Amino acid sequence: MSSCSAPRLLLHLLLVSLLLASTCAAASSSATENAQYLSPKMARIQRHLDRLNKPALRTIQSVDGDTIDCVPRHQQHALDHPLLRNHKIQLAPPRKPASTSTSGTASAASSSNSTGARARRTAWQTWHHAGHCPRGTVPMRRTTADDVLRGRRSLFRFGRKRHRRDRAPRAANAPDVVTGNGHEHAIAYTAVGQQEVYGAKATINVWDPAIQESNGFSLSQLWLLSGSFNGSDLNSIEAGWQVSPELYGDSRPRLFTYWTSDAYEATGCYNALCPGFVQTSSRVAIGASISPVSSLAGEQYDMTLLVWKDPKLGNWWLSYGDGGASQLVGYWPAELFTHLSGHATMVEWGGEVVNTSPGGAHTATQMGSGRFAAEGFGRASYFRNLETVDAGNSLAPVSLDALQTLAEDGGCYDIRKAYDDRDGWGTHFYYGGPGHNPACP
Repeated sequence: MSSCSAPRLLLHLLLVSLLLASTCAAASSSATENAQYLSPKMARIQRHLDRLNKPALRTIQSVDGDTIDCVPRHQQHALDHPLLRNHKIQLAPPRKPASTSTSGTASAASSSNSTGARARRTAWQTWHHAGHCPRGTVPMRRTTADDVLRGRRSLFRFGRKRHRRDRAPRAANAPDVVTGNGHEHAIAYTAVGQQEVYGAKATINVWDPAIQESNGFSLSQLWLLSGSFNGSDLNSIEAGWQVSPELYGDSRPRLFTYWTSDAYEATGCYNALCPGFVQTSSRVAIGASISPVSSLAGEQYDMTLLVWKDPKLGNWWLSYGDGGASQLVGYWPAELFTHLSGHATMVEWGGEVVNTSPGGAHTATQMGSGRFAAEGFGRASYFRNLETVDAGNSLAPVSLDALQTLAEDGGCYDIRKAYDDRDGWGTHFYYGGPGHNPACP
């Protein structure tokens, strides 16, 4: 190397170093500017998401677009609730309620062996096609900033039902439905005070009803209720399937849970969007989509839900599926409740939609299959094999006479109850409707 080339090389290296330093400084300045540009609102949302979405041992990308995080069971968001700081997760399986009826078994056998029976299949969850969570973890649907922003609510209200401050007085034995604020129902229920209830069970077929408004929803669920229906101390445990574009960003039916201990004012939420419901299953994700779904005059897919109070520890457990395929999903700890720390006083089963009256007309959001109850099997949505759990932890069929029904406007959505022992359906009902139509302007 010549004597004059060495200085030129050194000069070249110096220039490269200065260029890199300048680039890094610019990048650092840009990052600082971006951080400063991030609005206080978005910063709050990100902090909230960091609390919700716990670190995962495995992440699964579902074909439906969901991200499922396999979170260590003892690190789940549920345990962040102030009342659960010293809570020990119940890992020993609770004793399931004993059935006093064989109708469910007869129904399954009949549907598989007879062409004349109402054939049904079991609906499961879509994310299973992409993988499974390891033992010791729980599958959590990851919440995103888009999820939060779609609701256009405060972070405190995110994942919570819209409550009504001017709730009207109600009769002592009326069902706990919020009428007059756009919520409409087609439900069956047991009378308040008729008995002490320690759980409820039903099998529901799953549909994908059309939702007209982006902030609309359609759900089918069971409710366990106790407390003052005219006050602010109503306790409620809820589970079922729902379609909610606002909450999930799509129109797929999804398994959901809900709870409140103060009439939907400040406690409780959907799924795991606030601390409370403790998941134990590594196979069932709350908030995940359900597939396949029922089709008109085609295959009918249903799911069985059982909620009951563990006689030993007092926690309210959720089971998804029936027979040997059932899964213990998790539980609502007894510490969350006041009145439900004892027992429920009412059970409700049925459908609910929200009617925002777009353009001054009734919403065309469908309930159930979007067909009226009179169309029956294969076309209308149903709840079958209605049962409740008594103080002895036994399942007892609900008698047809003990079941009352309610639909605020039968021209929009309706309900018809019946009893059928031939196919093993026991007490059941069809319900639903299309919403806006000539009889529902």
